[in-house]
Amino acid sequence: MERKLLNGFLCSFIFLLLLGFKTLVAKAQSPNYVGDDCQNTTSKPLNNAYKTNLNSVLSWLSTDAATSKGYNHNSFGNNTPGSDAVYGLYDCRGDVVGYFCQFCVSTASREVLQRCPNRVSAIIWYDFCILRYSNENFFGNVTVFPSWHAVRPVNVSSKDEIQKGLDFMKSLIRKATVETNLLYYMDGFNLSSTQKRYGLVQCSRDLTNDGCRECLEAMLAQVPKCCQHNLGWQVLAASCLIKYDDYIFYLFRTQASDSQTEDVRISDNIHTSYHNVETEESLNLDLPTIPLITILENEKKKRQLNWNLRLNIINGIAKGILYLHEDSRLKVIHRDLKASNVLLDDEMNPKISDFGLARAFEKGQNQGNTNRVMGTYGYMAPEYAMEGFFSVKSDVFSYGVLVLEIICGRKNSGFYLSECGQSLTLYAWKIWCAGKCLELMDPVLEESCMESEVVKCIHIGLLCVQEDAADRPTMSNVVVMLASDTMSLPKPNQPAFSVGRMTFEDASTSKSSKNSVNDVTVSKVLPR
Repeated sequence: MERKLLNGFLCSFIFLLLLGFKTLVAKAQSPNYVGDDCQNTTSKPLNNAYKTNLNSVLSWLSTDAATSKGYNHNSFGNNTPGSDAVYGLYDCRGDVVGYFCQFCVSTASREVLQRCPNRVSAIIWYDFCILRYSNENFFGNVTVFPSWHAVRPVNVSSKDEIQKGLDFMKSLIRKATVETNLLYYMDGFNLSSTQKRYGLVQCSRDLTNDGCRECLEAMLAQVPKCCQHNLGWQVLAASCLIKYDDYIFYLFRTQASDSQTEDVRISDNIHTSYHNVETEESLNLDLPTIPLITILENEKKKRQLNWNLRLNIINGIAKGILYLHEDSRLKVIHRDLKASNVLLDDEMNPKISDFGLARAFEKGQNQGNTNRVMGTYGYMAPEYAMEGFFSVKSDVFSYGVLVLEIICGRKNSGFYLSECGQSLTLYAWKIWCAGKCLELMDPVLEESCMESEVVKCIHIGLLCVQEDAADRPTMSNVVVMLASDTMSLPKPNQPAFSVGRMTFEDASTSKSSKNSVNDVTVSKVLPR
């Protein structure tokens, strides 16, 4: 199960090292795994002293990542040439800190010994991080060879577009190494009135500004030889990477709306992906997506979702929301989590989409209030629908509804018109109290499910939809509960009573009141 918790991570950091300048062929053996380089070192038995130091380095890197700013290095052993010293480094992508960084580094620390056994040096890459160790001190060294590249198989022929792309990447290098000193930078630009392009540059943060610039410029110099006629590409070495494409492949960026409006919105065009679509051997970075709601509304398609896939979706969505709430630069409240805003790729890996109603909180801010309630009935927390108060617990409520929908294979709204005559959340709570919660499960799951996992997920879903926001768990608690098979869960209280329908009726009969009529979306979903 642990290997599936990260199905939901966006965008790779560095790829597989190959000798010379070669096209990347990525390995898709693990959801978040991208590649490794242990081909250039001899496999031989390691002495006990080296093994001890190596284990100490990997343990330290994993622990340190939980509290750092996304990068650090250390060494263990006698730091003299020819000794058994081990030097280790991790570096998470520039917009990734906290839980996601720590989980990525922990996974790398554990798996590098399995993928590169008996190696005195190795490098391993995942979606959000790189981990390196060696018997030689590499800290601060610029490594531009070997280098490699990956491209999308879509060509561009316009010389003007090619030049604009190269100039844009040059500007990112300047921003990363001169204007900000961050050693990473990501941004986008308008290629035309209808087309946008996006770029990312990043160096290993043990480098100096000059060393970073040297590495990034060396990568950019390779582009005319390999990639400039491709719509999307990246060029990488052990010390840095550059990437360019026509979609936002980094997590998200905030943009201030008009100063007269109350919202600081997240770009409407963003899809936050929680699975690495680039681990496909074909490197097709534009995989088709379909809304989860389309699957739930189609009996034939729904049968494709066995229990393992549904659990994978539940975990992936949870990780994505956790990132927005706790690990991104700004705390982001989505405010419109629903089945039509969860997209599934061709392997049924989830992405959260449509940040048009999202609100970004500054540090220390935990909740907000609005006079215009905007969202979708059935997914809206009662304190938001009735009073306009929203917080991370509002998204937790919406997540709970999604969990119950995924398990039962039916939309929440459909329960009002069914033989149940009540909301999905109330129906789930009543059969839970009666000790018959498995009756909620989609019948097509009977052969593929593990009943204890289904019961646990229903339990977690009910904890998330409790009426009092203070009773709901945080998403970090949800992630822990999903990951544990032994944790004792509290008893859920009764969920909110049919809040969506009540809110609609109240709004339609009180137009003369001071409260604004709720702006609630009714989605017509088309496959993408």
